[in-house]
Amino acid sequence: MHIGHSIDTKYYMNDVSERKELQSVHQERDLGVIVTSNLKSTSQCVKSASTARKVIGMVRRAFGKLDITDFRLIYKTYIRQHLEFCTQAWSPHYIKDIEVLENVQKSATKLVPKLRKFSY
Repeated sequence: MHIGHSIDTKYYMNDVSERKELQSVHQERDLGVIVTSNLKSTSQCVKSASTARKVIGMVRRAFGKLDITDFRLIYKTYIRQHLEFCTQAWSPHYIKDIEVLENVQKSATKLVPKLRKFSY
């Protein structure tokens, strides 16, 4: 992965009898955090939001109606961890990335009938 420059550099690795060119990639996943060549956190935010939405769907199918206390427990236990995973590492600072994560929170509050009229 090339970080910080746009020069097309090729890297090689010497094997026993031959020289192999290393593959160039634009993004890599390490310890669950997606690192891109431009160091933007957009793909990490989208991945976290996607995972959290899947969990919201599972909660919606598993529980018919939730009250506020049950929702708070389920949200903190199952949904919030996906939104906050490694935020110290990728720290969303673009408005579009923050909105992606906030939209997940908005859809999560729609699970509780008493909270539907409020913003998240």
